[in-house]
Amino acid sequence: MVSLGGAAAVSRVRGDSPSGLASDDAAPLHVRVYPRPVPLWAWTRYGFDGVRADWPPPFRDALSAIEAAFGAILAYAHERSRLEGLEVTVERGDLVRLPLPSVADPSEAVVPSLETVLDGFRARLDERDALTGSTCHALLCWAPLNHRVGYGGTLSPNAWTGNVTGQPTDTGDSLTVANLGATELWDSRAVTRNMAIHEVLHTFLDTDVVEAVGDSSCDHDLGTAVRVDDETMRVSPMATAYAGPDEIGGGTRFHGTGCHDHDEFHRHDGLEGVENWTYTTELSEATLEAVTRYLETNIDR
Repeated sequence: MVSLGGAAAVSRVRGDSPSGLASDDAAPLHVRVYPRPVPLWAWTRYGFDGVRADWPPPFRDALSAIEAAFGAILAYAHERSRLEGLEVTVERGDLVRLPLPSVADPSEAVVPSLETVLDGFRARLDERDALTGSTCHALLCWAPLNHRVGYGGTLSPNAWTGNVTGQPTDTGDSLTVANLGATELWDSRAVTRNMAIHEVLHTFLDTDVVEAVGDSSCDHDLGTAVRVDDETMRVSPMATAYAGPDEIGGGTRFHGTGCHDHDEFHRHDGLEGVENWTYTTELSEATLEAVTRYLETNIDR
């Protein structure tokens, strides 16, 4: 694979394979995953595995989880004779060092807001001439103490990938952040995988498809929380950080903002008696359908 816009060469499955994933830069849709620097103390958790490539195990697992999610989406679509001919490249991007925020508030230099992180990310992508019009750019951060970024997120006008009619978009590229330092320190590797998928899929779920599929304006409600026994709940990616009670340690260590009505979820089996939480990277049928509709509508192929 030729490097494009700071993309590192990564072996991927060709578009004519059952997964539908492509490894060439001609694919109409790219999901590019960029690492931010990881502090020295964090590297000690992983025995410095991946330090030379700026690619610790959580980042590596996040990329694999995102790739598998798109493989599942395309498999779902192809089984229904949809999205035929669409190719998706999921790849790693080069390390991103954000510029120091040029703001009057000194707290932004210490605990930058999500908006500041996304603005700095956008500035670096501009410098690399990496904005193509149909790429989701996902930044993997290590900021476990930054409550202003939380587990991550995205903001308008770069919240959706492609040509989304009636939505505030900029170039057609989307930018999103996944704070894997938070999931690794406060939760688990399973939550790390799910939140990486979660933050990327936000950029492929606009309000119209979410309402059409889920009868709700919140894309988190496309997720599921399914009991596997009387005390154990299994949570899918879009419900991660939202399926538990709105309290510290309710499922994930921290609950997301909004989306508190579990009756609106694609499936939620209730919280009574739940003591254990597990996480699956398997997407709910509602999520698969919603992303498929989004790609049919907003991505040229």
